[in-house]
Amino acid sequence: MTDHQSGGGAVLICDVVGSRRHTDRTALQQRLSETMDRVNRSDRVVQPLHPILGDELQGATRSLADALRLSLRLRLDLLPDVEMRIGLGLGPYTVFDPASRPVSQDGPAWWAARKAIEEAAREGGSPAARHVRCRLVAMSADGEPPAAPVARLSAAVNAYLGLQDFVLWSMSPRHHRLLAGLLEGEQQRALASQEGISQSAVSQALQSSGAQAVAQSLDRLEVLESVSS
Repeated sequence: MTDHQSGGGAVLICDVVGSRRHTDRTALQQRLSETMDRVNRSDRVVQPLHPILGDELQGATRSLADALRLSLRLRLDLLPDVEMRIGLGLGPYTVFDPASRPVSQDGPAWWAARKAIEEAAREGGSPAARHVRCRLVAMSADGEPPAAPVARLSAAVNAYLGLQDFVLWSMSPRHHRLLAGLLEGEQQRALASQEGISQSAVSQALQSSGAQAVAQSLDRLEVLESVSS
């Protein structure tokens, strides 16, 4: 039995938005599987994303910053055809059998992630907030609200996620691809070649779409997490 304590990582529960609208279930599952495999090759992952039930995926990362980047990368890889709703959970959790598939585990981090994805679904059901896709919830070892530093970090992350969701919802497919490349550290010249446009056009698109702001905000949140932990 392996214990993972709060502050040492984050867990994710991901689900397809409006999955019943996808009439070709085989194609959907194939797309999810291919994207999941690509994301799982990241060294940010400590428990690879794995299908649990229907279109739901679960996994764990080394840190909250890693969870934010991984979840964003997952969404960008699937957009615009497949939208994912994601609940992020912070807190302790226990892995009972890491060899089983799905991994046998439980604990406040998973309860928090479940609550987070339910909050995202409820909020995103409002016409005024239909762009909402991702939320974070943190819990202490007894399932209660976390200590003040973690609570402040959670509030800051959720403020960021609200803006991130709106920016992604406003983007074109090209902007999604450019942001994905930016997160992977690709140079603007390479992105321009892939898109068949000029480097200047890439620079303008990254600025005007909000992609550059999203990437910079993720960097700042990583610093905030290190200070709060």
